[in-house]
Amino acid sequence: MTQLIYKICGRIEWSHAKETGTYKGSQDDMRDGFIHFSTAEQLVGTLAKHFAGQIDLVLVTVDGAALGELLKWERSRGGDLFPHLYGALSVTNALSVQDIQLENDSHVLPDLPELEAI
Repeated sequence: MTQLIYKICGRIEWSHAKETGTYKGSQDDMRDGFIHFSTAEQLVGTLAKHFAGQIDLVLVTVDGAALGELLKWERSRGGDLFPHLYGALSVTNALSVQDIQLENDSHVLPDLPELEAI
């Protein structure tokens, strides 16, 4: 069963990952020991809390089910379960990569991929 999860990261970070074939995470991810992901419902809160005012961001869509046992669902902000990847992400796991726009100091999420379109 496909379960879409999302990683917000800088465009330069993702470009580097494409060159190496692996995304090892942001500085925060490396500090915490896992790559932070969000569900569709958590994206707005994640952008507001961790990426306020930042430009050149991308949204990477991943099938969480394809990540196997390295993906753990753990309680975080407000007691919600967040997906955390304990390992590197192969760029081949990216189903799509879309720009996140900043308009009037607010991020505008792209249309999220639909399962049928993937």
